[in-house]
Amino acid sequence: MKKVILALLAIGCLVTGTAALAAISGVGSVAAQVTSNVANIARLITAASYVAGMAFAVGAIVKFKAHKDNPTQIPIGTPIAYLFVGAALLFAPSVFKVGGATLFGGSGTAGSVSGITSF
Repeated sequence: MKKVILALLAIGCLVTGTAALAAISGVGSVAAQVTSNVANIARLITAASYVAGMAFAVGAIVKFKAHKDNPTQIPIGTPIAYLFVGAALLFAPSVFKVGGATLFGGSGTAGSVSGITSF
């Protein structure tokens, strides 16, 4: 039964992939497709940074509690390091946005290509 499901899934993936390949014709459309996906990747990295930052902050609180309960088991440096990493991950998207606006100007777009003609 599992082999049948895996075979049907593989055939479905091949059919879907073939349809996606047929939609892209030429190097210019491939570049446009990649450029349009760069913004989504940036959103994914931003969301992952916020989630990881919150996880490290909660982990720091748990480690502070563990240090309070048994100071010899958990050194104080561990929760402080977790707290700093969490803060860095929470502020990283803002720092990257401001740094990008400073370096490339406020009107820049992610992964834009200009000055070339299509074939």
